[in-house]
Amino acid sequence: MSPLVLSLGDPCGTGPELAHKAWAALRAHPPSAFAVLGDAALLESLGPIRRIGSPAEAAAAFADALPVLDRPLTAPAIPGQPDPVHAPHIIGWIREGVDFCLTGAARGLVTAPIAKSVLYATGFGFPGHTEYLGDLTAATPYTGTRGPVMMLTAPDAANDSALRVVLATIHIPLSEVKTRLSAGVIRTLAHVTHEALIRDFGVEKPRLVLAGLNPHAGEDGTIGREEVELLTPLVKALRSEGLDIAGPLPADTLFHEEARRTYDAALCLYHDQGLIPLKTLDFWGGVNITLGLPIVRTSPDHGTGFGIAGKGIARPDSLINAIRAAYDISEQRRK
Repeated sequence: MSPLVLSLGDPCGTGPELAHKAWAALRAHPPSAFAVLGDAALLESLGPIRRIGSPAEAAAAFADALPVLDRPLTAPAIPGQPDPVHAPHIIGWIREGVDFCLTGAARGLVTAPIAKSVLYATGFGFPGHTEYLGDLTAATPYTGTRGPVMMLTAPDAANDSALRVVLATIHIPLSEVKTRLSAGVIRTLAHVTHEALIRDFGVEKPRLVLAGLNPHAGEDGTIGREEVELLTPLVKALRSEGLDIAGPLPADTLFHEEARRTYDAALCLYHDQGLIPLKTLDFWGGVNITLGLPIVRTSPDHGTGFGIAGKGIARPDSLINAIRAAYDISEQRRK
């Protein structure tokens, strides 16, 4: 079957270094073969590469060198010094990776981190990868409730499973969260997550839990009315639609070891509500997975690392896990 493709992300960050470290860790595992979409000369300065002409050539090269689909930069990439001149290439690598997935040339796309400020400087009109991928795949038929929905996962060794959180709102100011929440947004989040747990993770009967917005989940309306007026009626409606969902429950009681055994995914209403427990559980190994798309897409759960770029100290744990997750999901979808 076709390999994964990895878009290099911002070439001035840790993406090039992490691509090599992930390849070194996975080179003895052919099913996890991937090809990098990026600048071959930059990658060659960090380790052995093999220039290839198509993703299909990645598997044969993977044991000996990092396979690269050479898409050269037009200016040098200086570690730790992001430059908008690279924005068209960063965007192009993502777009071509999506195209490979849509045509079947790649089984999934793994995206190395980007810096949105670099892309915004050239007119990029999306908050991040997730929304851009949703736009790039919008015209492709998809069976089921459509995303994109951002899921973050981390290994949960205590329960021999994984913690999965999905976000109703992502990269917006906290002051705007309340205005962005609606029954429609959360209903879509719940259905996309329910369907993805079955399709992508092989969970036969998904169990969901919804976090409250306010402290103590509003405490019967005495600390905010969102739970009473929006969230509780919505949970009842979702149950009537066939979903196994509990809540809204206080977010501060959802993530201890015993609580994590009671659900397969937690629906969180804003960024830090889901990310703080996840990164506390496993700071280095978390993975970002986009649900509800006709393609498989994963990403490491960290940023570009400009402050450590070029120093050789970036940890590849998250990227390795993202590659493995993309392979596993693609296999599950194939089944």
